[in-house]
Amino acid sequence: MTNSPFTPGIAPARLDAEALAENFDDLHGPLDGHEALVAADRCYFCHDAPCITACPTAIDIPLFIRQIATGTPEAAAETIFDQNILGGMCARVCPTETLCEQACVREVAEGKPVEIGRLQRFATDTLMAKGVHPYARAAETGKRVAVVGAGPAGLACAHRLAMKGHDVDLFDARPKGGGLNEYGIAYYKATDGFAGAEVDWLLKIGGITFHAGQALGRELDLSRLQAEYDAVFLGMGLSGVNALRATGETREGVADAVDFIADLRQADNLQTLAVGRNVVVIGGGMTAIDAAVQSKLLGAESVTLAYRRGRDAMPASRYEQDLAASKGVRFVFNAMPVEVLGNGAAVALRCEYTRAEGKSLVGTGETFDIPADQVLKAIGQTLDGAPEALALDGGKIAVTGAGRTSVDGVWAGGDCASGGEDLTVTAVAEGRDAAEDIHSVLAG
Repeated sequence: MTNSPFTPGIAPARLDAEALAENFDDLHGPLDGHEALVAADRCYFCHDAPCITACPTAIDIPLFIRQIATGTPEAAAETIFDQNILGGMCARVCPTETLCEQACVREVAEGKPVEIGRLQRFATDTLMAKGVHPYARAAETGKRVAVVGAGPAGLACAHRLAMKGHDVDLFDARPKGGGLNEYGIAYYKATDGFAGAEVDWLLKIGGITFHAGQALGRELDLSRLQAEYDAVFLGMGLSGVNALRATGETREGVADAVDFIADLRQADNLQTLAVGRNVVVIGGGMTAIDAAVQSKLLGAESVTLAYRRGRDAMPASRYEQDLAASKGVRFVFNAMPVEVLGNGAAVALRCEYTRAEGKSLVGTGETFDIPADQVLKAIGQTLDGAPEALALDGGKIAVTGAGRTSVDGVWAGGDCASGGEDLTVTAVAEGRDAAEDIHSVLAG
């Protein structure tokens, strides 16, 4: 990060350890056994359940809830893991309020859905706590597959391929696996090192060798991978960050929100993290919300989220917006950053009001200033270092079907690939489906 504890207005330990522990506690605590039975009892067990259709991984939700209701949460977990091997993390971070729970018949009839996400967490946590892996590998095929990127897509792909009997080398640029689950989500959504524990549990399938510090275009070359392996899957996510294109962007106190969140996720002591007194977050997606909320939880006195369009256009769900507002985050809509003010270090962000003209967004000429000693950019990420041999679509790797790229023998999925939503659950589905397609090709 560009910020340091010595930047004016940015300092660590704004709150004591006890306050920080309370602020960053589990957002939605786990259900106990009795609570899970009560929650499961609300399910109608629909025959043509709309919640299944709404789930990107097509988990049989009524079945796993019935299994919980009959006292077999381990069986429920296997129902979940059959479709989504990262079901434990998805239970914590999925926007269930806009997916399965929004489609729930109870939501439509009563305005209160079955707590599908928390029930999924209850089941998966129950099985994972036993420390065993519920799947065994098929007979070894002698085929080797390279999976680049140990995020949700890569992990799901590697696990499914290992189940099929293939040997997988899993590469990642960072020291730990997990991708955004490890480095890019709010601390309070996955506490107690769950992201790392889930990766360790997944690798118990066997047949997967993890290689840290290996990035495509740096240590790894696509043509060499093609020569050494029977298939290649690319799931390395998006490592570039869009430029703000505002005067003063390089001033002290201006940083990328993804780096801010990664530092927070990896901190052993939250009191060591520096945060501004007046923080402005630029953007309207989940990264912007997570950065804004966590800035407030770290002790920032004022946190403002500035978004260039109206509330209805925000990519972040209304639930997440309301969560941020409940923590004291102020929203400013139709505000386009034009200059970071200051003499060396940031002191304010100047914005211009915008208005929509058809599908275009134009400035009105009217500006205003927001006090800011820390400015966090959450304005989207880009694909860096894509091999020239691969066709691109909208700045991402172009794919057809189950992740097939323009190069034979190379598949892609997750945030680096075109199509789909930038969600953990969607990435899992893409990695899983690509693995099935890779297996069908390798099996002849």
